[in-house]
Amino acid sequence: MSHFNLSMVLNLKEVLTAVSKAQLTDHQAWRGRLVIWLGAAAVGLITVVFVRLSDLAIRLFFALQAIAWWVPLVVTPLGGMLIAAITTKWFAGAKGSGIPQTIAAVQEQEAMVSPLISLKLALGKILLGASALAVGFSSGREGPAVQIGASVLHSFRRLVPEGFSVHPHHLIMAGGAAGIAAAFNTPLAGIVFAIEELGRKFEQKTNGVVITAIVLSGLVSISLQGNYTYFGSLAVGHVDRTILWPVLVCGLICGVLGGVFSRTLIEASLPMNDWPARLRKTHPLIWAGACGLVVALLGLVSHGAAHGSGYQYTQQMLSGGVKEAWQYAPIKYLATIFTYLSGVPGGIFAPSLSIGAGIGNDLLSVFGGTYSQAAICALCMAAFLAAVTQAPITSFIIVMEMIDGHLMVISLMAVALLSSIVARLFSPPLYAALAITANSGNPLLEHKEKKRASPF
Repeated sequence: MSHFNLSMVLNLKEVLTAVSKAQLTDHQAWRGRLVIWLGAAAVGLITVVFVRLSDLAIRLFFALQAIAWWVPLVVTPLGGMLIAAITTKWFAGAKGSGIPQTIAAVQEQEAMVSPLISLKLALGKILLGASALAVGFSSGREGPAVQIGASVLHSFRRLVPEGFSVHPHHLIMAGGAAGIAAAFNTPLAGIVFAIEELGRKFEQKTNGVVITAIVLSGLVSISLQGNYTYFGSLAVGHVDRTILWPVLVCGLICGVLGGVFSRTLIEASLPMNDWPARLRKTHPLIWAGACGLVVALLGLVSHGAAHGSGYQYTQQMLSGGVKEAWQYAPIKYLATIFTYLSGVPGGIFAPSLSIGAGIGNDLLSVFGGTYSQAAICALCMAAFLAAVTQAPITSFIIVMEMIDGHLMVISLMAVALLSSIVARLFSPPLYAALAITANSGNPLLEHKEKKRASPF
């Protein structure tokens, strides 16, 4: 009997120990979740600040442009040189979009991440990204929001309790997706972006935390900016099976143009020996100023349409209130390429959507007025963005959420998939290719490669 009682006591002690450990683990889990949710809320708040600062910067530039026609010819080149100088000296990892750096950070070891994402780079991206818009470059805020969000949420890893089952790379992925969700006010697109572009895979034990962080960041954005669609609720008219013809035409044309656009950016990032590449390498400030001058000249001939994110012109084309000239799409196309070549921080998501809308506006007459301007522009927006990024699911969901275009969900999906397939004939996936370039500029990675190559 005493042996039986002793066994019961020992068993009871084991049970109580297990319960105590479970409670402790649950406490740590909740603490970890709260830390991540707090970080996601911070991403949403900071992204909203960046969005509003970017909008203010665009308004500031157009106010300067209104002073005299020649002002952009001075402000854009000199501003580009100053931004390039500051970026090169203090924020080298903040160049360009920010999405390639985030993808590279997800793929790298933790010790190699700091040159790609950090709070310092997030601050630089905010200030310099807004400054690039303030001096008239053709760029967007959504790509930078990805790097900003990834940097902010990744910084919260130090507060996560030990043993909590979330990898720092998942915080990078969640932060980047949360940033784009808050910038576009499209939480669903943020989730898909995390899966399709940043992570390529999810682990079962962490995907709930990641998705919750993205949604929470989107909710913070909605609470501060309102539950709005990016371009407003638009009437796309009757959509039936006859839209197959516009889907084919828009998908093929945007697939070719987007593939060439993507290939141009990739080729420009590779080391070359021609004179533009040598000038860019040896005199980066002069190069940035020259690119700024080209953007300013494009803005001059387009009455300012080459500058900024293109939001205003895209909204006007979608609403059908303004018939933009056919030159808008090629001018915005070139302005965005030269903005990227200059090396200033800035994204290509919004300009790509604007270029797509311009292409749709030019193709409107081809379809004989059967479909509304909003419908054709929306198709080309999804198609061109999908061709440039080769992320078709993210592209059609972004456009669907941005215009409240649920009636067009099948046609948007089809045109995005078609254009993405066509673009692959001309270019590899843009951000994956640029991520390799971003890693090649990582000083820690270069040090590691040199050490690996050294016989000593």
